[in-house]
Amino acid sequence: MYQDVLIPTDGSDGTRRSIAHGLTIAEQFDARVHALSVVPEGPLGTLESEEATPTAHHAVDHVAAKAAHAGIEATTSVENGVPHEVILEYADEHGIDMIVMGTQGRTGLDRVLVGSVTERVVRMAEMPIVTVRATDDLQLETAEEAEALAREHATEAGYDVNELAAEPRRTSATWYYQFETTETDDPVRLSVDAVSGDVRPVPEPAP
Repeated sequence: MYQDVLIPTDGSDGTRRSIAHGLTIAEQFDARVHALSVVPEGPLGTLESEEATPTAHHAVDHVAAKAAHAGIEATTSVENGVPHEVILEYADEHGIDMIVMGTQGRTGLDRVLVGSVTERVVRMAEMPIVTVRATDDLQLETAEEAEALAREHATEAGYDVNELAAEPRRTSATWYYQFETTETDDPVRLSVDAVSGDVRPVPEPAP
């Protein structure tokens, strides 16, 4: 019934549940997941910082990593434009059977704007839309708390972790860390779920 499931994401904490729902649906129907992040242009673009494009790439990479852990095929895309228009155009061009998206974005005005994007997609899309409201409470609010768990996990796995190889980042309520280690020239990459506290290795980035 569903072969291609689209998960729009901006990398905010509120997308955690919509990503989980989208992956569950894709797994149940043996469907492919499409992760899409839109960097706004035009009037909304003035509300974005120069970090918008890297943040968008981190957002779709997060979905791809979650899909890989679940054994689900995933395609990622970052595009510029008016968010609801890009989402609808992508859905039409790629034969999307279902869209799964959150109703809340970041905080403040962006939160209102993300809700508006979802409302427009629901009103204008021809395929089924699943909307997911964010209700998860973060257990790990700070980077330091999450880093302590990541270091503990790395030590238990037999790694002697040293300094961070990159700045930690939080995407869709998940912290990402890269540690230098004496055991390998490549950094140890770990993710820490800010809600559950689960720690997982992160797949190597695609070449």
